[in-house]
Amino acid sequence: MAELIYGTSSWSERTWEGPFYPEGMKPGEYLSHYATAFKAVEADTTYYGIPRPQVVDGWRNKTPADFVMCAKFPRDIVHAGEGARPNGDVVLVPEKVGETTNEFLHTMARLGDKLGPMVLQFPYFNKDAFARPDAFYQRLDRYLGGLSQEFRYAVEVRNKWWVKQPLLDILARHNVAFVLVELGYMPHPANYAKKLDLVTADFVYARLIGDRKAVDAKTKTFDKLVLDKTPDIVRWVELLHELATQVTKVYAFANNHYAGHGPATIRELVRRIQDPTSPAPDDALPR
Repeated sequence: MAELIYGTSSWSERTWEGPFYPEGMKPGEYLSHYATAFKAVEADTTYYGIPRPQVVDGWRNKTPADFVMCAKFPRDIVHAGEGARPNGDVVLVPEKVGETTNEFLHTMARLGDKLGPMVLQFPYFNKDAFARPDAFYQRLDRYLGGLSQEFRYAVEVRNKWWVKQPLLDILARHNVAFVLVELGYMPHPANYAKKLDLVTADFVYARLIGDRKAVDAKTKTFDKLVLDKTPDIVRWVELLHELATQVTKVYAFANNHYAGHGPATIRELVRRIQDPTSPAPDDALPR
């Protein structure tokens, strides 16, 4: 069985105070406390800009030696648009995003052995951005080929019809993981697994993102579960058990918008993976 490395998508949610963080804890203390409960986290903040070197040094110093921090590539590289609409003329073009790429990788390298896979999370691309999927595949192939082999990478696409063998072949050629993502408008990854080999690297990367609108309709805070996602989590368990036999590590992260409270979601997933017969904790179902 592959090593399971898991956590949540970000650690800075203030409404976790009470159910996860002690009441009154300063935000600057969140990460250190988080690292006592989970062995890994996604740095969502890097999507919005390259962090200052001293910030990354702080992340390294606040976490134990075996902690793993994954990070998203900056929006300027994978989206590049000024507003909601991505700019297909810039996305992944080395001549336009190469300097940002190098700065990002150089900065994240300050984490040393704590740096996990870095995720290229792409938005949904309409035909104005890429007239056809082949154009994106070619751009991606070229960009991945130019990345430093010192690091590990994963790719998430949000065009469901683009998840086809040509994409997976490109990722496999570069030993880059295909991100298994459950998102409101994307099929559950288990659906793809029926027809495609989703293992494209020596590790698996899973993201339980969910349906933002469904959760936001029920809550404005993220201190408890508000959706019962048990059927989908069961599918995740079956899928990850199957894929874990082909890799050495499985990374799994849960978002607050999956069911309302990221820590409870990832704990329930891990509980079912490790011992599905054990009783569910109090926070394993919405109240």
